[in-house]
Amino acid sequence: MASTSNAIIQCTSSSSFQYDVFVSFRGEDTRNSFTGFLFGALKKQGIEAFKDDKDIRKGESIAPELIRAIEGSHVFVVVFSKDYASSTWCLRELAHIWDCIQTSHRPLLPIFYDVDPSQVRNQSGDYQKAFAQHQQSSRFQEKEIKTWREVLEQVASLSGWDIRNKQQHPVIEEIVQQIKNILGCKFSTLPYDNLVGMESHFAKLSKLICLGPVNDDVRVVGITGMGGIGKSTLGRALYERISHQFNSRCYIDDVSKLYQGYGTLGVQKELLSQSLNERNLEICNVSNGTLLVWERLSNAKALIVLDNADQDKQLDMFTGGRVDLLRKCLGRGSIVIIISRDKQILKAHGVDLIYQVKPLNYNDAVRLFCKKAFKNNYIMSDFENLTYDVLSHCQGHPLAIEVLGSSLFDKDVLHWRSALASLRENKSKSIMDVLRISFDQLEDTHKEIFLDIACFFNFFNEDDVKYVKEVLDFRGFNPEYGLQVLVDKSLITMDSRWIQMHDLLRDLGKYIVREKSPRKPWKWSRLWDFKDFLKVMSNNKVAKNVEVIIIEDPYGIFRTRTMRVDALSTMRVDALSTMSSLKLLIFGYRIAGFKIEINFSGTLAKLSNELGYLRWPKYPFECLSPSIEPDKLVELILPRSNIKQLWEGTKPLPNLRRLNLSGSKNLIKMPYIGDALYLERLDLEGCIQLEEIGLSVVLSRKLTSLNLRNCKSLIKLPPFGEDLILQNLDLEGCKKLRHIDPSIGLLKKLRRLNLKNCKNLVSLPNSILGLNSLQYLILSGCSKLYNTELFYELRDAEQLKKIDIDGAPIHFQSTSSYSRQHQKSVSCLMPSSPIFPWMRELDLSFCNLVEIPDAIGIMSCLERLDLSGNNFATLPNLKKLSKLVCLKLQHCKQLKSLPELPSRIGFVTDSSYCALRQTGLYIFNCPELVDRERCTDMAFSWMMQLFQVCMHVPPLLLPSLSLSFFVYRNQEITYRCLCSTR
Repeated sequence: MASTSNAIIQCTSSSSFQYDVFVSFRGEDTRNSFTGFLFGALKKQGIEAFKDDKDIRKGESIAPELIRAIEGSHVFVVVFSKDYASSTWCLRELAHIWDCIQTSHRPLLPIFYDVDPSQVRNQSGDYQKAFAQHQQSSRFQEKEIKTWREVLEQVASLSGWDIRNKQQHPVIEEIVQQIKNILGCKFSTLPYDNLVGMESHFAKLSKLICLGPVNDDVRVVGITGMGGIGKSTLGRALYERISHQFNSRCYIDDVSKLYQGYGTLGVQKELLSQSLNERNLEICNVSNGTLLVWERLSNAKALIVLDNADQDKQLDMFTGGRVDLLRKCLGRGSIVIIISRDKQILKAHGVDLIYQVKPLNYNDAVRLFCKKAFKNNYIMSDFENLTYDVLSHCQGHPLAIEVLGSSLFDKDVLHWRSALASLRENKSKSIMDVLRISFDQLEDTHKEIFLDIACFFNFFNEDDVKYVKEVLDFRGFNPEYGLQVLVDKSLITMDSRWIQMHDLLRDLGKYIVREKSPRKPWKWSRLWDFKDFLKVMSNNKVAKNVEVIIIEDPYGIFRTRTMRVDALSTMRVDALSTMSSLKLLIFGYRIAGFKIEINFSGTLAKLSNELGYLRWPKYPFECLSPSIEPDKLVELILPRSNIKQLWEGTKPLPNLRRLNLSGSKNLIKMPYIGDALYLERLDLEGCIQLEEIGLSVVLSRKLTSLNLRNCKSLIKLPPFGEDLILQNLDLEGCKKLRHIDPSIGLLKKLRRLNLKNCKNLVSLPNSILGLNSLQYLILSGCSKLYNTELFYELRDAEQLKKIDIDGAPIHFQSTSSYSRQHQKSVSCLMPSSPIFPWMRELDLSFCNLVEIPDAIGIMSCLERLDLSGNNFATLPNLKKLSKLVCLKLQHCKQLKSLPELPSRIGFVTDSSYCALRQTGLYIFNCPELVDRERCTDMAFSWMMQLFQVCMHVPPLLLPSLSLSFFVYRNQEITYRCLCSTR
């Protein structure tokens, strides 16, 4: 059988050729026999073959008409007969055909009519005699004869048909079928004129399929993607493009349906019937079928495409369940393509690579839509915005584009608008039916995960993904396994940072939730739309089926900041008391950078005891429902609430992880939460009436963050217990706090302690020195803070990355051994030895300092140094601070000269770092600065280094110029360099 040599996945559309086939033959030998029958069979199948009816093969050279016919043909057939080589006309024709093959990779099919292929290849026998005569003739140059020999050798080496002593009719049928396979598109049932975006798929798939230089391995490739995305169309088109390269071919267009009707035996029979072109195969049983696959296909170069496989056992016809034998039952160079929505099936059968079919890009989506909606390649006037709306809904989904485009063809603008409005409410059933196939194949638990994600979760943030998994785990859904099942079935895409579901699949999920009672949302399991939620609340219906309520945007997607909804101020909460199955109740997600808030009234007599997540900004009541049993609560988020006290007495809280009552200005007392052993975060910021938090708050050994910022009435903290893992303690703005309990020294994991603006704080306990993990200590604004030997010891706290004492004067109880100059320096915080190797920022602005110690010049990791507003005259050498990107010296009115600056800056590996934070050299209002020319040169050199590093540009060589950004004003110099990648 014929095939091109080392053929690749490349097929030029037959519409670009004048003829389908050009047949080269010696007329006297075969015109009235084999070749004549071949022409008849081709014509019967609608294949247009060039035929020399006018006998233009005369003379020595090839006629121009024949040259045009050769160059305008898609497939070449060469019929070698005994006297073929005696015709120099035929040899020249063959040489020209070979030139076309070399430049355009068109297929050539050799047929050996009554001659041995070896005689053609080696020019022996009758061919040797013919060439002897050519060489004796003076009409032919030796070079031309050599070309004929080489071409004959090449063509005869191709795979073809040796039909000596064979019945011609079956062979002709086989040849015609092979030509039909090559022409592909002309005889395809696929609407090639309407296929859009396929070329990019073909290019990518060719790389997957052609794995090796000789392609001798058996390759198994999977094609996957969501329903209606174009997997089957791609598989069929690929099959038609490359099937001519294989001597056995099979395309089963619905393995699942065939298996359901006839089992594995039926699939085996169809595979063998197509591959062997035998329609009356008898297979006794599955074992016999598996054996036949091995016996009949083990030496065949086969192309097998299995579409719509949705169960592992449907593919066991190859190996009887032994996946490792898949490649061994087919011949070398074979390709198996498995098409499935379920990636796990592909993995289970050892595919080499999986190709994920993705939605169309915008340009291809427009092209496809225009073909369906306008029957042309452009958007008609007056329909531009409407077209955009339709394509936004389809999100590149080919089936949706085709269905909706076809339904809108030849309709006016009013009809389009009406159809779009209806589409937002009632999705196209034909699209939903296709998408639903994958959903119906899920197990019940995985269906619930799908519905939760479709209705609520579509995240692009690592913390949000963790949150989704936590919620699904609370719901009892085994998220790690369940989410992977959805990924494998192409229902979601996911990695550690995001979970994403196609908009049409999200529509499907919401459609499924609503379908049994589309107009009665109180019967649904999930509520996500404000209008439906409002209907449930206003009708005060019993909603015992509702399990999850997450209201993201009560104004709808087109709301504005100033839009008002009257119902928000009058909504009553009574219906919530009927939701006995409610597990999640979340209001006020952050949308588009600001928060959505819903206001309620009425009486909340009861909340579900199944509740695990409650987020309710501006909660309107003074306490939670008295009857609530919060033992399942994982998260209680009630910022800016009206709560005075959560509940009376003690409630079990064995699962609580996060408690947020921030901004609850009426909160006067914290309940006992000692049973919340898994509490991780407690946020009481802005609870201005809270005087104490109680001992139970600090009993949780899982607590990592305690935020008491701006608790202005807080007088004291409870003693901390041992074995706490608290990492962040924020006491900023606690104006009545005077002392920190010495037990703070037990917080061995504490990394950040913020005491900013604790204006009445007078001392810190020495136990703070035991905080070996402390990295950030913020004391700015602590105007009454007195420090004894503590600050001398803090200087040796090697773990500290930042000490912020801006606005916090350092007082010493004993000054007898310190001069006034030392009192106004930071020597007490700076050692003379090179510690602080990790400190990145140091802010000593406006501390009235007259001396900066030399130790600051050996803080090798320092990136930002702010010494503004101090009274020193000189600075230590900063040459070793190779990571310094920001130095602020403005308002240093006694500064006389700049220090030596870093000679090389090389720390920046992420250019976004410079873009996000201010960088540069700031020197203004320094009237005593001398040697201005040297300062200019030094500053400019350093800033150019900084600019190059942040911008990732090669070094700049600038001539001596007068630079406008060095401005002399009132005997002061201003240097400022802002480096940004934006």
